[in-house]
Amino acid sequence: MDKLYTITELTREFGISTRTLRFYEDEGLIHPERKGRTRLFRPADRRIIQNILRGRRIGFTIAEIREIILVYKDPPGESGQLRLLMQRVSEKREELKQKRKDIEDTLNELDSIEESCLTRLAEIGVST
Repeated sequence: MDKLYTITELTREFGISTRTLRFYEDEGLIHPERKGRTRLFRPADRRIIQNILRGRRIGFTIAEIREIILVYKDPPGESGQLRLLMQRVSEKREELKQKRKDIEDTLNELDSIEESCLTRLAEIGVST
C-alpha cells in the first residue's frame, strides 16, 4: 500500500504553507483524499507538488503548470507533456535571455550616465 502524506508532512518537506497546498487543491492541480477534515496526499500528489514548485522556481505561472500537468492525463499523454514542457522551457529561456539583455543595456546606460556626471564634475572643479 502506498504511503499517504499529511498536509503537515508536505508543508515541512517542501517548506510551504498549508495555504499554498490548499491553493493548489483549489486550482485542481492536486487531489488529496479526505478522511473527515483531514487531507491525505498520495505519492502522485507529492510528485505533482514537487513539479509545481520546480515550475514556479523557474518562472512558470500556475496556468502554464496546469496546462503541462493536464496534457499528461489526455492523449498523447507523456510524450505530449514532454513536448509541451520542452516548448515552454524554450520560451522561458528566450524570455530570460531578453531580460538579461535588457538588464545589460540598462547597466551600460547607467555606466555612461555616471561617467558623464564624473566628467562634468571634473570640468566644473568639483572632486568626488
